[in-house]
Parts: sequence; structure tokens; C-alpha cells
Amino acid sequence: MTHPIIQDLNQRHTAKKYDASKRISQSDLEIIYEAMRLSASSINSQPWKFIVIESVEAKQRMHETFANKYQFNQPHIKAASHIILFAHNPSYTRDDYANVVDKGIEDGRTKPQDREQAFGGYAFAELNTDANGNNAPWTKSQTYLALGNTMHVLARLGIDSTPMEGVDSELIGEIFKAELDGFVCEVALAAGYHHSEEDYNAALPKSRLAMQDVLTVI
Repeated sequence: MTHPIIQDLNQRHTAKKYDASKRISQSDLEIIYEAMRLSASSINSQPWKFIVIESVEAKQRMHETFANKYQFNQPHIKAASHIILFAHNPSYTRDDYANVVDKGIEDGRTKPQDREQAFGGYAFAELNTDANGNNAPWTKSQTYLALGNTMHVLARLGIDSTPMEGVDSELIGEIFKAELDGFVCEVALAAGYHHSEEDYNAALPKSRLAMQDVLTVI
């Protein structure tokens, strides 16, 4: 199949080694950031923060979060152009959703007189909230929608990436406490350009289960 979307996905791979001399251009970064902001989420909740690690100082801090485990991902931190932390709000509240509703009014999506009616969607958040106000499993799921969207945008731009669940959420929470401000990061994304000689995964053929094994049309 020759459609550009399929070509993007066929060419995309999880980079195993980055070329530290190459950096993502500012123009591409602006596209990536806007695509992240436009990611879909349940009830348009947007219960996330995207923390972009770009500076040498920030990369050193992120490097230190691998002190206890997942060291196999540590080399990506300084070699990749950028690291993005996908953080979620573990206790998403009606007040948080009010920000979404009010932005919808500002953008003309919701009429001011319909403000209270617009909170009907929050019932779904309540269904996913326990007695202690925790809805982290639900909000964490939303970050994966943004993660997948970002990975495809990177592929479209010819930029490599490495999704990393192998991160120490506890240490990230300590070292980036100020930036996270109560949010939790359990998945991150390295982005940059793979090493042409040392990234073994780049040369391997794409392998996925057959269509009939994963898709049923009824």
C-alpha cells in the first residue's frame, strides 16, 4: 500500500541508538507541540501536562532518574534531541473540567447560557473516580492517546522516537516536582534521529501480525 499514512507507519521504528549530533529544528518542534495540544481525550478532558526536556541541565536531571532501574533507557536521555514527559492528573476534578468548559465558551464551541449543561460530560469522569477522588487509571489512559498521536506526527516529519514506559515514576516525581505540580509521569518519549550505524533496529524489516489475526469486520 502506497498511501502516505501507511508509508509513515512502515518506515517508523523504535530507535535503539540516537545520533547525539542531530537536533530537531524549531519549526518542527512547533508542529509537534501543536499536534500534542490537539490530541484527543475522553470528554475533551485534557488531563495532562507535556514536559519537554531540551536543555543540558534538564537532561542531566532526567539522566539522574535512572539511578535505580531501567538503565537500558538512560543512554537515550542525552543522545536524543528531546525527551517528552507525558504526565497525567491523578485526581481530575470538576474544577479541572470547568477549565475545559470555559475554554469551550471562549472558543465559541459552547454558548455561555449552556455552561451548566456542558458539565454533563463530567459524569464519565465520575464513573472512573474512586471514593478517594483518584482517577489515575483513566487519566493515564488519555496520555497514551497523546503519545500515539505524537509518535505518528514525528514519523510524518521524518523524526525517530522511542516510547519509554521504562522510567522511574517515583524519581521523576521527586526530581521534576516543581514542573509536575502534582501530576504523575509514567511514560516518556525520546525524539531525535537514529544513529545510522549503531541503531540495529532501523535495518530490521517491519513485523506485525497478519490483518486477519487482529481485525474482524462484522
